[in-house]
Amino acid sequence: MNCLRLNSLLPALLCLLASCGSAYRHLQGTEENAECLAPFRPRFDTTVLYNTQVDVLQHHFSGLLLFKPMENGSMRVVFLTETGVKFFDFEFGENGSFTKHYVLPKMDKKAVVKTLRKDFEMILMRQPHAGGTALTDGQYRYTAFPLRKGRIYYITGMDCKELVRVENGGRRPVAEVFMKDYKNGLPDSILVQHKKVKFNISSQRVYQ
Repeated sequence: MNCLRLNSLLPALLCLLASCGSAYRHLQGTEENAECLAPFRPRFDTTVLYNTQVDVLQHHFSGLLLFKPMENGSMRVVFLTETGVKFFDFEFGENGSFTKHYVLPKMDKKAVVKTLRKDFEMILMRQPHAGGTALTDGQYRYTAFPLRKGRIYYITGMDCKELVRVENGGRRPVAEVFMKDYKNGLPDSILVQHKKVKFNISSQRVYQ
């Protein structure tokens, strides 16, 4: 009886184990390098503004997202209301450093700041492109960069002419970034969507 019961459970157990496998296990290495990503790295040569909506759990914020290149090569990323009240002010150094200059008290949680840092690192694409690993699923090209946990995947068409999306993932995608309608080296729209929690950022470029 026990053997029969075990035999009946095996298919379900194998199915469960398969579903727990990595979503990236099917990717195969390719000889291509990461240099083709260069056109998709946003060129924030001057201050650029985006109308932005941020939804974090039960909180909703709207205002202007500002990308400002600094003389020392770092990038300031500031989210503020149209009247100038700050939600957050971060600085991303060329060497990978990160400085939290200010966060609104109701947003100033370690997990929130850590998540925002990863999101903007994905958008700024400051990883050293020569260190990327090129992979493919036969339909798309995945250029992977290691994180402490998981990887960042920049996903393009096989010809690398379109940035389909960016993923932060371990065994499964944790967050996705979509940067669309590039004009003069900058995306007109940026959308960040998190998979496990309600945490989304939607931005549309403001032309001055």
